[in-house]
Amino acid sequence: MEVKASLKHLRVAPRKTRLVAGLVRGLNVNKAANQLKFLNKKSAKPILKLLESAIASAVNNYDLDRNNLTIKEIKVDEGRVLKRWLPRAHGRATVLRKKMSHVAIILSEIVDSGKKEAKKVKVEAPVKLDDVSKEAKKTKKEEKSEKDIEKTAKTDIKSSNQSFANKVFRRKAG
Repeated sequence: MEVKASLKHLRVAPRKTRLVAGLVRGLNVNKAANQLKFLNKKSAKPILKLLESAIASAVNNYDLDRNNLTIKEIKVDEGRVLKRWLPRAHGRATVLRKKMSHVAIILSEIVDSGKKEAKKVKVEAPVKLDDVSKEAKKTKKEEKSEKDIEKTAKTDIKSSNQSFANKVFRRKAG
């Protein structure tokens, strides 16, 4: 089983990114992650994030074991080039080329588990907004009726308590 992940428009030159990619190519994913954590290169952190994304995809979507994964292929291609201008002597301008990289990673299993397809995710039917608004109106009506019942019950209790108090404590003055 192979799992693919890609990173587009990494703002590091491909030549510099290939140094980091060559370091982890063919390693077990745990060893590669440790290498990338402690590597002092700008492109190490985004490649580590890409690797973790591919691992999470393999574990969650295909039920593969993390310890059974290896980096089969890691490829760094050239991306877009931003062109900027730098002033130079005698009124000239030179071009600064800010290069970007596209990184693609393919993980494979060390020992084949025999799984070929992704897990089937059960998707619920879409909810219609009309149904939601009707249910909200019904619940509001029910809450209002419950509040009215509670208010009438409280007023009945208060009035019965007052009439009882008037009967018990009726004294004649004088």
